[in-house]
Amino acid sequence: MAERMQFEYNVDGGNFTRAGYASSEIKKILKKLNVDLAVIKRTVVASYEGEVNIVAHAYSGTIYVDIDTERIRIRLQDEGPGIPDIDKAMEEGFSTASSQVREMGFGAGMGLPNMKKNTDRMEITSEVGKGTTVEIEIVLK
Repeated sequence: MAERMQFEYNVDGGNFTRAGYASSEIKKILKKLNVDLAVIKRTVVASYEGEVNIVAHAYSGTIYVDIDTERIRIRLQDEGPGIPDIDKAMEEGFSTASSQVREMGFGAGMGLPNMKKNTDRMEITSEVGKGTTVEIEIVLK
């Protein structure tokens, strides 16, 4: 594998037909790199949850992927309403998703907790009225 690979994906808020595109591209890349399947699964779960959060809650966002020989770093950055209370948002089952989002089967309040469970490190920064950045890291075994 090359020392370092970087990718970038744009995500449109509200576009549920494309939700999961970036995550499936990340999965393809990791498979080509022969990354351990358990690591791929954790990475795809975390990136998918983050991608769906952008689609469900933000106007737009970008997913930055940085893969090196030791770890996978993903930064999900959106322009949206932001998260007023990050601790509350981390509680399983807490959701601010609209009724339309819930009717589509999303917005159960498991996105951020699932991201945390599937990563080795996760950091959230958010500014109300501006947007949210979630940085996750998965260590390659």
